[in-house]
Amino acid sequence: MRKAFVIASTGSLVAFALQFIFAAVGAFTKPAGDDAYTLHSVTGMAVIPVLTLLTILFAALAKAPGRVVALAALPLGLVVLQALIAGLANGLTDAAGASTPFGLTVAGLHALNGIIAVHVVVAVLQAARKLAQPAPADATAVAVPEGEPA
Repeated sequence: MRKAFVIASTGSLVAFALQFIFAAVGAFTKPAGDDAYTLHSVTGMAVIPVLTLLTILFAALAKAPGRVVALAALPLGLVVLQALIAGLANGLTDAAGASTPFGLTVAGLHALNGIIAVHVVVAVLQAARKLAQPAPADATAVAVPEGEPA
């Protein structure tokens, strides 16, 4: 299960990294339409939550410490916050539907929250890798050849 924890954590990190690429694709698509952010939306609302749930499951099955399991669950909450921030930013438009300075500031929080989520996923992956490493041999134990007094 520890290897599965590492694999799921790695998959989450890859998905989060792709999110930034997909956001750039949406931002630089010309002409920009509602479908410009489709990859970003699908990854953020489906792929990342599924990978996060798998990461939580494998962390628990790998008997990771409670702090690590909680850390593995944190990206799920950050994804929910992402959706709320995006909805709020989209709602903060003027009467003509154009962006407002305040709405753009809130949209910036969407990016900041994404950066925080990536850092959390990196920490989860580091914890998973540490947990998957074999336990070091006891350095204080000294082998005594047979027949010699200890």
